[in-house]
Amino acid sequence: MGFLGAILQKVTEVVTGKGQIDEELFAELEETLILADIGVETAVQLVDAVRKRTREEKLTEAAKLQEVLQEEIIKILKEGNHCLNLVKGILNPILVVGVNGVGKTTSIGKLGYRLKEQGYKVMVAAADTFRAAAIEQLEVWCQRSGLEMIHHHEGADPAAVVYDAVQAAKARKADILLIDTAGRLQTKTNLMEELKKIRRVIDREIPDSPKEVLLVLDATTGQNALSQARLFSEATGVTGVILTKTEGTAKGGVILGIQNEYKLPVKYLGMGEKMENLEEFAPETFCRGIFE
Repeated sequence: MGFLGAILQKVTEVVTGKGQIDEELFAELEETLILADIGVETAVQLVDAVRKRTREEKLTEAAKLQEVLQEEIIKILKEGNHCLNLVKGILNPILVVGVNGVGKTTSIGKLGYRLKEQGYKVMVAAADTFRAAAIEQLEVWCQRSGLEMIHHHEGADPAAVVYDAVQAAKARKADILLIDTAGRLQTKTNLMEELKKIRRVIDREIPDSPKEVLLVLDATTGQNALSQARLFSEATGVTGVILTKTEGTAKGGVILGIQNEYKLPVKYLGMGEKMENLEEFAPETFCRGIFE
């Protein structure tokens, strides 16, 4: 079952046996959505939309609610641009951010491999200079993907790494520069300031390029992912999300809250540990998977 499929299963349980639509049913539906990590604001909004349509369309059977709810969920998932914004003929930086342990380095390796397979010349900047094994781990993924990596020594200034990587990528006429950053708690002000410094270097050195900033989120994180989305967006101007660990979990409803509350489209889904286990997020396909 897809990780949002669990939501609909719960909704089915709520409406089963209910002969009529009443406020008790709407309250149970709202609680079910909140428990699925969708977020209070989005859960309330979805139930309000279902309640309004129930009135307008004069629905009388509880089972009809599931169909209406599906349609409202699809509306949210289809919002925004789910593709990378890349421009030919210039260097396109992609800054990858997120907290510790969500799979940033793995996602960079997979994304680099995918973009290279699509014909782009991709380079990688190892701007996570804090964690002892970070550079080595990224290097392993780059070797597997056949990507050139620019790095400094452990403890170096991450912004300086990014500056050098940008110059090298320009000199080698690369199409894309993937930038790894240190995993950091979104509440650590000094580390968030460092991300802002990296962003300023990118803006100064590649002023005319679209700047993709991908926030890597763990699908099992739940409500904390909404806090991460807000704070990383404030610091770096996040443009999209890579949602990892989406295989074999009934969690991940937070994808709806992130898209609805912060207008951050999911661009990729991490589905496993293999190089090929990164899928572009296709709302229509994804929605069909939810409701099967």
